[in-house]
Amino acid sequence: MTEAWPEAPCTLAQLQSWLHSQSGLPALEVRMLLMQALQFSRTELMTRDHTTLEAPQLAQVRSLIQRRCAGEPMAYISGEREFFGLPLQVNPAVLIPRPDTELLVELAAQHAPNGGAVLDMGAGSGAIVLALAHLRPDLQLCALDASSAALEVARANAARLQQAGLLQNAPQFLLSDWFSALPAHMRFALIVSNPPYIAADDKHLQQGDLRFEPAQALTDGADGLQDLRHIITHSPAWLEEGGWLLLEHGHQQAAAVRALLQAHGFVQAQSWRDLAGIERVSGACRAASR
Repeated sequence: MTEAWPEAPCTLAQLQSWLHSQSGLPALEVRMLLMQALQFSRTELMTRDHTTLEAPQLAQVRSLIQRRCAGEPMAYISGEREFFGLPLQVNPAVLIPRPDTELLVELAAQHAPNGGAVLDMGAGSGAIVLALAHLRPDLQLCALDASSAALEVARANAARLQQAGLLQNAPQFLLSDWFSALPAHMRFALIVSNPPYIAADDKHLQQGDLRFEPAQALTDGADGLQDLRHIITHSPAWLEEGGWLLLEHGHQQAAAVRALLQAHGFVQAQSWRDLAGIERVSGACRAASR
């Protein structure tokens, strides 16, 4: 933005014209940020061109526009992101839910037996477990995370969805560093996880939205396979016989994850491709005892 901001008072039409020519942001993002800053509906934004904006309103618009121009994700600015048709609150304590992860939810819904107990490891905003709860109200769902701030977001999302009638039963949420805080008696028919799988030296961590997302939810601080190894190694002790483990991973990790699953006694190891044709989820079944 090279030119000085419009001064108050100015009309909404004047501000929109200036933003479209000077902000460098896509028109859709400009509209969304204006709607948020001014508390206008889409219709109001289109029909109130001659509304006069005073200094406080311009300051609010400027704050949001500057945050977006600095690269902050739209989801964090708006505080919300839709996932599997569900409106979820998000903030910098949790990853922004992405469409790629919907594949993991679809597979989990297919593999979970009727009334089965399902564990989601690394709940974050609650996107995976809440989408499952919405799709499969028959399931007994538990989700854990090592971040108390993330669990606060997940619990709030569960409460909002219940109030909106989009969720019959809220999952159980548990503060736990992977399996460490799980009660010893618990067993699951299915375990799902979208763990940190980006290698610590991956340049993408310093690019785009990832710069603003919680690093501990993105990278294991090692080769990107450390948390996947941990989950695969310890899952058999928590899975029922014939239970499935499903894992989201990076675009070049499918073969390594399948090999890890087979090395730890899992059977039927396989991978599934997302809409871009990338092997995004791998999983296998805990073999029955002989």
